Amino acid sequence: MLLACIADDLTGATDLGVTLAREGLSVVQVNGVPGPALEAPDADALVVALKSRTNSPAEAVAWSLQSLEWLRRAGAARFYFKVCSTFDSTPRGNIGPVADALLDALGAEFALVTPAYPRNARTVYRGNLFVGEVPLAESGMRNHPLTPMTDSNLVRVLGAQTTGRVGLVGFDDVERGAPAVRARCDALEREGVRYGIVDAIRDEHLIAAGEVCAQMPLAVGGAGLAMGIARTLVQGAPRRAAHVLPKVAGASVILAGSCSEATLGQVEAARGRYASLKLDPENLDVPAALAWAKPKLGAEPVMIYTSAPPAERSARRADAIEHAFRDLARGLAAAGVRRFVVAGGETSGAVTEALGVKALAIGPEIAPGVPWTASLAGEPMLLALKSGNFGGPHFFMQAFETLR
Repeated sequence: MLLACIADDLTGATDLGVTLAREGLSVVQVNGVPGPALEAPDADALVVALKSRTNSPAEAVAWSLQSLEWLRRAGAARFYFKVCSTFDSTPRGNIGPVADALLDALGAEFALVTPAYPRNARTVYRGNLFVGEVPLAESGMRNHPLTPMTDSNLVRVLGAQTTGRVGLVGFDDVERGAPAVRARCDALEREGVRYGIVDAIRDEHLIAAGEVCAQMPLAVGGAGLAMGIARTLVQGAPRRAAHVLPKVAGASVILAGSCSEATLGQVEAARGRYASLKLDPENLDVPAALAWAKPKLGAEPVMIYTSAPPAERSARRADAIEHAFRDLARGLAAAGVRRFVVAGGETSGAVTEALGVKALAIGPEIAPGVPWTASLAGEPMLLALKSGNFGGPHFFMQAFETLR
C-alpha cells in the first residue's frame, strides 16, 4: 500500500479517490469505520470515508483513530487526512482535533496542511483560501447552515482548533520547489510549530509540497496535495491494475440534498430535462415521494431534491433530511434503482449507509473531483457521490452521458 487515507466525509473521499486514480494508483474506498474483521482490499491506496465533518470533535477523533488503527494493521505506514477544499469546519473543529490525535498516535511532530486544488479553483495565497477569485469568507460558504466559513485565513482558522502552533509555508518557498519547502518545514519545526499551511496557486506548488509530504507520516489537505504526494510515490513503484467498473442495468435517480450554489444551479438545469420533485424540508413526506417516483422509473432518471438557498434551510432540520434520504434510497433500490447520483456530503453518507454499501471501486471521472464508483459486494450498483460545490451547471446530465 502506497498511501492510506482517512476522509472526513464521503464525497471528499471519492474526490480524493479519483485524484489518486488519475495519478495511476488503484484505489478502493471503504465507507465508515472499518470493522476489525474486515480484510483490507488489495489496492495501491485505501480511502476510509467517514462522516465526521459535522459530528462532535470527540466522535470525529474516535472514528479517525479507529480507522488509523485498522489501516496500520493492514500494513500502512504513510497517512493522509482528507478535508474539504473549502476547509469546512467550526471554531471547535473537527480538522484541528482530528489532526492532533492522528499526529499523536503516529508519534509525529509536524504536518503540512493545505486544501488548495487549482484544478477545482481552490487556491491558497499568503495563507488565505480563495474559491475562484473570491476569498473564502466572501463565497457561498459564508452562509453554510452547518459549517459557515467567515474567515479566509487558514492560519487563524486552524489555529483556533488545535493545541499546536500554526505557521505558513508561503508562496516564496513553494515557488522555489521542494528543497525550499523542506527547509521551511525544518525551520518551523525547530520553532515548535506543529502545522504548516501551504500556499499553492499552481499544481507545481502542490507537487513540491507533495514531494516533502511523501517523507512524513501524515499530511492534511484536500485532493490537490494528495495529487502531489501520489506523483512522488508512483515513481518507480510497482502498481496494481486499475478497477474496471461493471455494466449495471436498472433505473437511475438523482438525489440532491446540498444547498450549495453549484448544486442549486445543477438542480435548476436538470428540472428542465428530468421528472423532478422538491421535498419540503419542513414536511418530508417520503411515502408520497416514492409513490410519485416509482411509476416514472425507466429509461430516463428522475430527480428528488431538498436543495434550496441556505436562507430557506435550517440546521435543525439536517438530521430529518438525512433520515428522509435514507428512506428514499431504500425505497428506490427496492423499486429497481441501481444507478444513483447524489449531491451533498451528508446526503451521500445517508444514501450509502441506507444501501449498505461498505466499499467502492473508483471509476471514471465525470467532472473534476467526482467519479462514478461501483459497489464491491452484494448486488452491483453504480454511485456518483458529489460534493455540493463540485461540477458545472449540467453535471447531472453529464453523469449519465458518461455511462453511455
